[in-house]
Order: sequence, then structure tokens, then C-alpha cells
Amino acid sequence: MTIEFSLPATLEAHEPPEARGLGRDGVRLLVGERGAGRVGHHRFTDLPSLLRPGDVLVVNTSATMPAAVPVPDSALVVHFSTEQLDGTWLVELRQAREPFRDGRAGTRYPLFGGGSVTLRRPFSTGRLWESDVDTGGRGVPGYLAAFGAPIRYSYVGRRWPLSYYQTVFGVTPGSAEMPSASRPFTSDLVAQLVARGVQFAPVLLHTGVASLEAHERPYPERFLVPRPSRALVAHARAEGRRVIAVGTTAVRAIESDGDDGWTDVIVTPSRGVRHVDGLLTGLHEPRASHLDMLAAIAGPELLCEIYREALAEQYLWHEFGDLNLILP
Repeated sequence: MTIEFSLPATLEAHEPPEARGLGRDGVRLLVGERGAGRVGHHRFTDLPSLLRPGDVLVVNTSATMPAAVPVPDSALVVHFSTEQLDGTWLVELRQAREPFRDGRAGTRYPLFGGGSVTLRRPFSTGRLWESDVDTGGRGVPGYLAAFGAPIRYSYVGRRWPLSYYQTVFGVTPGSAEMPSASRPFTSDLVAQLVARGVQFAPVLLHTGVASLEAHERPYPERFLVPRPSRALVAHARAEGRRVIAVGTTAVRAIESDGDDGWTDVIVTPSRGVRHVDGLLTGLHEPRASHLDMLAAIAGPELLCEIYREALAEQYLWHEFGDLNLILP
């Protein structure tokens, strides 16, 4: 689905809400209700009052890796995206935080600590590469923990520690970028939701690099849906209770066939959704492929109204920005 709009720089979240004098849960929350066809404006701290006892939240337990590693004596940075089934990695090259388009198959880039990345073949034109990675026996997560930094795009003006890119649910390192819809949750807010009778279904999906300017279709990513979570979601739906995914990554995991592996599922309006009724997500770029998933859950008319309101009321975009809750 295409929603045409221009995103002014003033609506990009250039820093975490904590730097703006807010708590993690102090961001705004734009709520769209599909049945009623209406849009409402809230704070994220209102979430417990917006959910019902018996609602199930599907949450991603992937933790963020410091996935950006500079190439010594160069302006290049390697973004580690996604491990593939054959042990190779999808990587992206950046220069001055912009895509580097001049990579060539067979090129080896040395990395700090004796590591290296060797480009095999393009995975997507001018951006992602299938690559052989040498980390000196550390394993990629261990190597990144020693030498990496969080991926940072041009709209974020300064570096922030890795802790700013973690969520309260993240326990298994593996994501190149933060599953950001979960960022505003705090331990206290989770306790309020549990006290209200909201249930949680943990899933895992290690998300790769977004590269917002590319607007590409999703590529295979590692996922795991524990059987108790699958059963909880199925039971809730059978009883007519609402199942709400926290983030597009959680949708992709729970909508995948099977319990684990690499998922290439793409949620579109024509495919629809089979396991979720609603979605808590950030605000996405115009023409971004995620909008197809949102349209499948919200419907095109409500989704257009949500984005009209978000622009008119100056909500903030990107990983440190405001949130959008789509309810059935």
C-alpha cells in the first residue's frame, strides 16, 4: 500500500525521549480503532486502560546487538544484518551514514581485532551483500560485543549507549536494530498490564537492518515461536479475546508457519493475518513495505486517517519516536 506524504525533519525523533525530559513510557500513543473507525490521542502510559483483561500481547524477546563495525583506516562501516542458513551473513556497507554503492564481489574488508568481511555476491542491488565473516573464532555476537556500536542513521545526531537500544523484553542478542515498538515498555508498566489481566506471548525474531531509504521487501530472518506462546494465542482467539502484536517483527514471527527457522513471510492485505487482531507499532516511512502489513490489520481507510492525524498533530517518527496502536 502506498501512502503519499513528505516527512519533515522536524517530525524525526533525533534523540531518545529521555533526552527530551521524558521517561521511556512518556511518548505519545495514537490509537486507531478499526470497528469504530475513529482515532484518538493518548500517552503511552495510558496503555493499561486501553487494553482489556484477557488481551494477549505478542512480544519479541530479541535483544539488540552493537551491529555497526568500522573498517580500519577507512570511512566505511559494516552493518551486520542477518545470519543465513548456510552460515554466511547479510551485511551492508555505509559511508558517512549513507549507503556505499561501490562494493565489489570478492572484496575483503579487514575489521578490528583481526576480523574481516569478504563480499560474495549482491543480495539486493547496491545494498545488502552475502558475505563470509571471519571473527577469529569469537562468533559474530561475541565479536560485535567487543568491537561494535549500535547502528545509527543520519537523523540521530549523536551516539547513544547500547542500553538505549534495548527493550525490557530483549533477552537473546541477535537483532541488528532494536525491535522499537517495545522500547516504551517499562517494568512498572508491564506490572500494571499483568495486574489488569493482560497476558504476554513471547516470540523471537532477530531483525536485520531496515535502511529506511531502500523500502525493500523483507528478507529471511531467524525466528522462534515457543509452543506455549502458540497455544496461548490460539486459545485466546478461540475464546474471542484480542491478540495484539507488539511490533511488525512480532507479527512476522507469529504469522510464520512452524515453530522455528528462517521466515520469509510477507503480510499484505491480500494475504491477511491469521493469528493477530491488532498491532502496536511505530510510524513508518512513506512507501515502506511495512505499510502493507499495517493495511492488512487496520484496513486502508483507517490507516490513511492514522497517518493524516500523525502528521497534523506532529507525532515523531523512527525508533525513538511515538507509537501507534491499531485495535480491532
